[in-house]
Amino acid sequence: MSITTLQVSGMTCGHCEKSVKGALSELEGVSNVNVSLKDGKVDVEYNENQVKVDELKEAVEDQGYDVA
Repeated sequence: MSITTLQVSGMTCGHCEKSVKGALSELEGVSNVNVSLKDGKVDVEYNENQVKVDELKEAVEDQGYDVA
């Protein structure tokens, strides 16, 4: 398992947190997602053999947020 932290801008409320967490959790290989609205960070624990960081970023961007 690997853990990566994504810098996400545009998250401002509980709905934002739910949509980002939901989108990432649906990806095969993602086992844990922790969203910090205050810091604009999303920690993702995932199996690097099943999902790549670019796919994690794309899932967040598909929800309308920017990933640095």
